[in-house]
Amino acid sequence: MRLAYQPPYDWAAMLGFLAARAITGLETVVAGVYRRSISVGEQHGWISVAPGSGDWLEVTIDFPDPAALPEIERRLRRMFDVDAQPELINPQLAKDPLMAQLVAARPGLRLPGTWDGLELAIRAVLGQQITVAAAIRLAGKLVAQYGQPLETPHDGITYVFPMPDVLAAADLATLGMPKARGRTLSGVAQALLDDPELFQPKASLKEGVARLVALPGIGDWTAQYIAMRQLREADAFASGDIGLINALAALEGGPVSARQLLARAEAWRPLRAYAAQHLWTSLSRAD
Repeated sequence: MRLAYQPPYDWAAMLGFLAARAITGLETVVAGVYRRSISVGEQHGWISVAPGSGDWLEVTIDFPDPAALPEIERRLRRMFDVDAQPELINPQLAKDPLMAQLVAARPGLRLPGTWDGLELAIRAVLGQQITVAAAIRLAGKLVAQYGQPLETPHDGITYVFPMPDVLAAADLATLGMPKARGRTLSGVAQALLDDPELFQPKASLKEGVARLVALPGIGDWTAQYIAMRQLREADAFASGDIGLINALAALEGGPVSARQLLARAEAWRPLRAYAAQHLWTSLSRAD
């Protein structure tokens, strides 16, 4: 399958983001290729994604049911943000002098999505108040203990992400986290069972965030992060994120508070999620 996009496309930045968050047994990033297990309904398989020789991503799919291909394509288009329009996004962001510099450095930057809403919510909750690396280690333990073994393992991909009914019934604190956080994880899984539309886009960013923060243990940062990567809300913005605060402080040469960051971000509406991705990426730039 080819996923066509409007160039430019910053594959290096997309791959770097995914590589830093790759869960052992679920995903691999090797030689510029991203691979992961996938689930659609009760069936499982795997996909690999790599840059094509033209303006497209090259996707290989191993899945038992060809009828699932339209859904797989839909999810992948969102996950890799191939429908973004840089010719509209970049000039809008570049009205702000700081963003103009970041956009010029990475004009093809995309907003990474996710394969599955529950998976992203679990990742986000695991990442509350700990580093990305520590959260990914916990996620790996969760997948190994509660994930279903993949029938046809492929190059280090051995599990599919745990099903919501399994997580809802599990005592996840045994993985080595505060009991309250374990209850939040199980509660999110149960909420999805109760409302299958929980992680589907809502009428507005405000409505989507309100639905999420109504869940026990889900605060504004987690809700905004889910809105950004799963609900695909282009103006979602996790203003209390320490990475965003540090990035803005480094770029502007002085201390920044969460309140100052939020005020500064007004200039980036209605594309604050893309601005956030530029800020995060600026922290990891090697050039």
